[in-house]
Amino acid sequence: MMAGDLGWLVARPIAHRGLHDAAKGIIENSLAAARAAIAGNYAIECDVQLSADGDAVVFHDDALDRLTDARGRLGARTLAELTRLTLGGSSETLPPFSRLLETVAGRAPLVVELKNRFDGDLSLARRVAELVAGYDGPLAVESFDPDPIAFLRAQGAALGVGHVPLGVVAQARYDSDEWPDLPEPRRAELEHWLHFSRTRPDFLSFNALDMPRAVAVLFREGLKRPVTVWTVRSAEQARAAARWADQTVFEGFAP
Repeated sequence: MMAGDLGWLVARPIAHRGLHDAAKGIIENSLAAARAAIAGNYAIECDVQLSADGDAVVFHDDALDRLTDARGRLGARTLAELTRLTLGGSSETLPPFSRLLETVAGRAPLVVELKNRFDGDLSLARRVAELVAGYDGPLAVESFDPDPIAFLRAQGAALGVGHVPLGVVAQARYDSDEWPDLPEPRRAELEHWLHFSRTRPDFLSFNALDMPRAVAVLFREGLKRPVTVWTVRSAEQARAAARWADQTVFEGFAP
């Protein structure tokens, strides 16, 4: 099943990891950043990862070092351990995905990026599906990794999320310096969109610095499906992106 009208997905600029501002104590992917985006009438993009005990938490990095006082891999800690960690010296703690859903509660469109590791593990996709199946509000799921998107495309109806739009996050190249763990066949699959027949994405989110790109133009103008661009960091970038995309995923300025 393909999603229906996606006008809501591109109706508002999308705040990258929420409307965060560390100088004001509002840390990326925090509940405070989600609340700020809602107050600013923006959509929200967030990153979701899997805890050691199989639950979903809202955090971008594989390692905890940059944004918490802890060290090591996020995936090595349980949900209880992770949600005790404070973010960036603020009073906010690392949120479980379930709390983010309760906080947003349909008041803003929510774009959920699954931070999979191209290892075939579908546990995060399954857990996110469980949590969003009963969510009452505009929500989409996306990932760089085609596997969880293909899984949700094939099993979405059975999991109760056949209505949830699915997207692929992409860029022009996947060079070994930026993607050291990707084997060459996976690089080719991503760069040449060899996964399209199994992912059949409802929308595309492409690197703004790589635009224009043939796949994005064909997706938008040929298939008539929405294209967003990430991560836009200035009004000038946003104006340039408007020629090739339906909406921006932004941070660091107010569009």
